Amino acid sequence: MHATVLILTVGFYAAALTALILSVRGASSAGHAQRLGIILAVPAAILHTALLWQHSWTADGLNLSVLNAASLTGWLMTLMLVLAVIRHPVHSLGLIVFPFAGLTALAAGLPGVPGQSLVPLGSAVDIHVISSVLAYAVLGLATAQALLLSWQESRLKQRQAGSVIGLLPPLQSMESLLFQMLATGFLLLTVALVTGWLFVDNLFAQDLGHKTVLSMVAWVVFAALLIGRQRAGWRGRMAIRWTLVGFSLLAVGYFGSKIVLEVILGR
Repeated sequence: MHATVLILTVGFYAAALTALILSVRGASSAGHAQRLGIILAVPAAILHTALLWQHSWTADGLNLSVLNAASLTGWLMTLMLVLAVIRHPVHSLGLIVFPFAGLTALAAGLPGVPGQSLVPLGSAVDIHVISSVLAYAVLGLATAQALLLSWQESRLKQRQAGSVIGLLPPLQSMESLLFQMLATGFLLLTVALVTGWLFVDNLFAQDLGHKTVLSMVAWVVFAALLIGRQRAGWRGRMAIRWTLVGFSLLAVGYFGSKIVLEVILGR
């Protein structure tokens, strides 16, 4: 049963990605292919939910091992994207989100996956954990948006717009959506850091020190980017670079430290 759900999950993600790729290549009506991609992502997300329940939920708490955490982040990004397309033309984010979600679901679902990191439920620490995962997911979407924006700018400058014009919104709209995502992710990251200070013991202990420091540096990067946007009108390459730097710091701080602890050191 588990293997069947896993195969179907990855299959639906692959089909959703294929539909979006077809829209880029112009092999089908762009609008129809984009809608089909989002529709196919719905059963993928539902099946992914079942996998997360099997892998992460235990009697002792939530198992947020590095692969489970990555799978959860991919699932949240997919869910947010499916909901976001109701109001915003962000279908193309699936080109990055769907393969990430599918690969992390597959990796977490394979037998013999190492690592376990139990988070007890029913305490104030839950606020920190939930806000942290949501912040990673929203800022992950912002990073995907920044990558698409970079691609769009490059194609336009090379006068090779092609299907990009029909697939992606105008640059100004893309930048506006990017900063909306960044503002939301920054708020969630702020909540995560504040609740970490309040509710997590020994936040600078050996196992948490690198994660805490890098998360704080990432917070400074995102704060500077948002202030620069407000005060100096930062946009384009400046916004893309700072977004990528900020998320890279978060990814190294959280997932990098978990890989070292769980996979390399076996804790």
